[in-house]
Amino acid sequence: MIDTIAMSMTTLPTIDTSSDRLLEHVRDPELAPIVEAVLQGRRIDADQGMTLFTTADIWTVCSLANLVRRRLNGDVVWYNVNRHLNYSNICALSCKFCSFYRKREQDGAYEYSLDDIRAEATKAIEAGATEMHIVGGLHPWLPFEYYVDMLRAIRETAPRVHIKAFTAVEVVHLARIAKRGRDGAEGIRWVIRELMEAGLGSLPGGGAEVFDDRVHAETHRGKITGDRWLDVHRIAHEEGLNTNATMLYGHVETFADRIRHMQLLRQEQDRTLLEWARRHGAQVQTAVDHEGQEHEAVILTHPDTAESRLQPLPSTCDTGYYQTLIPLPFIPDDSELEHLPGPMGLENLRTMCVARIMLDNFPHVKAFWIMQTLEMAQFMLQNGADDIDGTVVWYDITKVDGAGTHQEVTQRDLQRAAREAGFHPVERDTLYRPVQRDGREWSVVDDNCD
Repeated sequence: MIDTIAMSMTTLPTIDTSSDRLLEHVRDPELAPIVEAVLQGRRIDADQGMTLFTTADIWTVCSLANLVRRRLNGDVVWYNVNRHLNYSNICALSCKFCSFYRKREQDGAYEYSLDDIRAEATKAIEAGATEMHIVGGLHPWLPFEYYVDMLRAIRETAPRVHIKAFTAVEVVHLARIAKRGRDGAEGIRWVIRELMEAGLGSLPGGGAEVFDDRVHAETHRGKITGDRWLDVHRIAHEEGLNTNATMLYGHVETFADRIRHMQLLRQEQDRTLLEWARRHGAQVQTAVDHEGQEHEAVILTHPDTAESRLQPLPSTCDTGYYQTLIPLPFIPDDSELEHLPGPMGLENLRTMCVARIMLDNFPHVKAFWIMQTLEMAQFMLQNGADDIDGTVVWYDITKVDGAGTHQEVTQRDLQRAAREAGFHPVERDTLYRPVQRDGREWSVVDDNCD
């Protein structure tokens, strides 16, 4: 099963009878036009997104998210066999929501040597991992060559493992330390090209936080702005890299800030997919942007249910795009904002639902079990999410309910979680291509990037 772009939006996917009956069960009249829009495959606007956040009729919100999720991904739950590497927690920044960072002389500060990194790559091979997910602090003294050598060491040790590495914040930091046009577009492009040459395969979605100047000033002053984060991912897409996006919510931001964040991501994805669609002769439809202006856009549909003519989404052998949104709940423990309560289960669920409904041009939405818990992630699979992430093993950024750095589940755990939630688990690689596996030996199904 692959994601697709609808070539003609005049004909929409057939919605089953149970979905049509949604209107009969709506308890909040303000939701009726939203339900009709989603059933007809039309994009909802900011005001409607706010209604989804504030309505008491959570059943309808969840049902809509599930409808969109199944329209795009059927009954599949994606997971992968991955290994996280946090190469250093030493960071020049001091973001108030972060309990991960340390200063160099502070207790618990660490940085990995290249030998340490080779050892981690070897462990990834032994575990049959298809991906290494690499992020760290903005280390003030490590040279740019360290990061290039890190990627080369992994590629030499584990040549088949996909390297998903460095948030947009780190990429800007690397442009600065490399002294390549400071953190301007050309410096960022140079860094991305150098990293790709060394083995970089995609960018993770971290560091997005919430795209709002007030929130930025209050919680992570000194970090790159939302505009700069979007610039880095736009350049990465132009260079052929797929990327993810995150949203850290439940601290000082408002519902309106979350909606604005989603709109900006949706707008950027429109830009990327529209350029690709035009190159391939695709027809597009009119949508409304975050400022209420009409513009051309590309909306996703499911290949098995859509009656319209379809074309595969671009892959890294063509152009890059946003694959996944990962909503991340703020975990207050041991941060400067630990006086805040953080979001609870219902808010986490609602945020997942709204994200799935709003981001109609994102093929996937992930329930990151590390921060949602595996049990909550199961529930989210029934309410918008289609990806549960991977085996992880070591994760030092956040810890739910006192969990340690060793945070690991098995493939069997992930498969069971998906099946218990009523779905069919499918292992993927980083680019959402199905994986066939025999123990730690694996191969990608239908690799179209050869």
